[in-house]
Amino acid sequence: MQKNQSDDDGHRRPANLPTAAHDRQQALTFPVHGRPQPLSLDVLPQADKEGTGDEIDLLSYWRILVKRRWTVLGALAIVLVTTLVGTLLMTPIYRASASLQIDRDTIKVVDVQGMEPIEGSGDRDFYQTQYELLQSRALAERVVSQLNLAQTGELERISPHSPWAKLMSMLSGNGGDAGKNGRSGETAAQKDTRVEDRQRALVSAFADGLSIEPVRNSRLVRVNYDSPDKRFSQRAANAVAEAFIASNLERRFDSSSYAKGYLEDRLQELKLKLEDSERKLVGFAQKEQIVSTGGEQSGSLSEQTLGTLNAALGKAKEDRIRAESRWRQAQASRGLVMFGDAGSNSIIQSLQQNRATLMADYQDKLRLYKPAYPLMQQLKGQIDEVDKQIAGEMGNIRSSIQAEYLAAQEQERLLNEQMTNVKGEVLDLQNRSIQYNIYKREVDTNRQLYDGLLQRYKEIGIAGGVSTNNISIVDKADIGSKYKPSLTRNLALGGLVGLMLGVLLALGFEYLDDTLKTPEDLEKQLGLAVLGVIPKLKDITPERALLDSRSAFAEAYRSVRTALQFSTAHGSPKTLLITSATPNEGKSTTALTLARNFAQLGKRVLLIDADLRNPSQHKILNVSNTKGLSNLLAGAAKPMDVIIETGEPNLQIMTSGPLPPNPAELLSGSKLLSLLTVAAEKFDKIIIDGPPVLGLADAPILSNVAHATLLVVEAGETRIGVARNAIKRLQAARAFVVGGLLTKYESKQAGRGYGYGYGDYSYYSYGGKEQAKLTER
Repeated sequence: MQKNQSDDDGHRRPANLPTAAHDRQQALTFPVHGRPQPLSLDVLPQADKEGTGDEIDLLSYWRILVKRRWTVLGALAIVLVTTLVGTLLMTPIYRASASLQIDRDTIKVVDVQGMEPIEGSGDRDFYQTQYELLQSRALAERVVSQLNLAQTGELERISPHSPWAKLMSMLSGNGGDAGKNGRSGETAAQKDTRVEDRQRALVSAFADGLSIEPVRNSRLVRVNYDSPDKRFSQRAANAVAEAFIASNLERRFDSSSYAKGYLEDRLQELKLKLEDSERKLVGFAQKEQIVSTGGEQSGSLSEQTLGTLNAALGKAKEDRIRAESRWRQAQASRGLVMFGDAGSNSIIQSLQQNRATLMADYQDKLRLYKPAYPLMQQLKGQIDEVDKQIAGEMGNIRSSIQAEYLAAQEQERLLNEQMTNVKGEVLDLQNRSIQYNIYKREVDTNRQLYDGLLQRYKEIGIAGGVSTNNISIVDKADIGSKYKPSLTRNLALGGLVGLMLGVLLALGFEYLDDTLKTPEDLEKQLGLAVLGVIPKLKDITPERALLDSRSAFAEAYRSVRTALQFSTAHGSPKTLLITSATPNEGKSTTALTLARNFAQLGKRVLLIDADLRNPSQHKILNVSNTKGLSNLLAGAAKPMDVIIETGEPNLQIMTSGPLPPNPAELLSGSKLLSLLTVAAEKFDKIIIDGPPVLGLADAPILSNVAHATLLVVEAGETRIGVARNAIKRLQAARAFVVGGLLTKYESKQAGRGYGYGYGDYSYYSYGGKEQAKLTER
């Protein structure tokens, strides 16, 4: 727990005052009347300013909404009523739906490659293309023409124009009798333009009622049409489905006809080119005596021989490399190391197993006998004999490998010599076959193109006559059912919009409201310790509320008295100034009530009404105000002449006296300090009811001579900037602001409770529910 910081006269600064601001003020303090006075214009301590983070306090938002619940509910009610009236006034719209099945692949009577779309069967682009075609302007024009809507005027009749559209039509001169009369003198071009405009408007109006609804995870799509006429919706939906199928078939037929005509022209061109290239090829072959063995992939005899020798040479090189590798391995092997075929030689394996057995026997007996022992010498001789046999077998294997390597090397050399001879023949033939190959490739290319186009021409001719449609109607549209407006849905959306609007308005009003509303506001915005919270009285005066000592109002002021007793090291300040930032914040009631509370403790209390501009204590206590503080400061009276008994034990009052023309000059004199010095010897507590701070010089003067100053703030009325300026002025006067007192506090208005029972005040009203009603009526 943080210790209190003592002043020079023994008064302690409250522990909950920000130490950062106090540390900044220490450099500018000097004793005035026995106590240090801070000289600083900083209102907010740095510790409080650092509390503005980016975290979101949901509880604070909830309290704001609770506080401004009528704003939220009002916005919600307005939007709901508007939605209800608008929904009831809207023209009912009926929807008819026809179901189509769109297959990516149709039944393939003849499988002709290339007659299907380029996209893959699982490609969503195909279906998206079909959906766009269903909503295309060309399809809408086709349906409008089939239904003969331009002549019948049915669409215009069932779809009345909105008031705005009617007004624009009248302003443009196209509506009413004047428009009809004006058409008699129009030219043919103007008439055609008007007809086109009307047709375009009809198509646009028809397309506005059309909507497409693909069925999820299927190849079905619903064609919906909305209009005020349920039967027209049915006819329109069915007409769109049928027109879409017909247009799809027309596109398929048109595409196959175009492809067939195009292929006929290309076939004639390729036929002539193929004949010309074949004549050139035959003539050049006869001239150069080039004979082909037949086949497109086979070459001349020399080339075939060269290919065979090349393959044999590659095989010989492979065999030589393998034999050389085995020979090198055999040369590198020494002793009994296994290599190549030696590992698979059964004789060597048997000898090695025999040698291993003898060595094991030798090592086993070596533990009993010395190497020179005859038995050991015999075993040693047997081992040496086995080693000689193994070495002999290994030598035979090396000789066999060497012979194999020399044979492979000789075969490779002979093949190389033959390859050299055949290469010369092939190079000579290639020099003479360059142009021949050019002609041959041209013939092959032309023949392939011609054969492919001829086959495609035949396939398209067959497929064009047996093509099936990939779109079919699953369900035709029935008579349209009411689609909108939906009262339930509109009210739900209206409620959501109204709630969001109400929340935004509540947060906006709260943001614009810069008043101090809660005790936390005093701590965060002003950096003051909250010494108490006084509830707001409803339909009752403070005097009547104080008559019941068990009421929440009276108990709240006793709590303030207790807080003042612990505000310094030696109890409550000897001289306490009660002031506020603006008038009518409850400072006079606070001064009188605190004076009475201290007097009830048996302390001698003097209440000074120092508001020389608008005094009120003499009216509350019903005493004479003919003489008072102004007479004393002007030198026209002595202290004992202006101190009046209030009729209450231990409580005396000094009224303001006649209102002077210059209150600030009177308070600035030395007599005020002398009065407080003399009064401090006779009274235990001196409570000064001061004037408001802003706009007057009186309060800063009084705060300079008082031991402590208590700032009274009215909840929900005092603005933050006004209160900050008030504290700034008091600090400039070197006042010791002991804390703040929040008056006229309503927990419902603030949207929260505070402390022990500040939410409903039932805690302070421990005498029963009847006393609690004093602050709730």
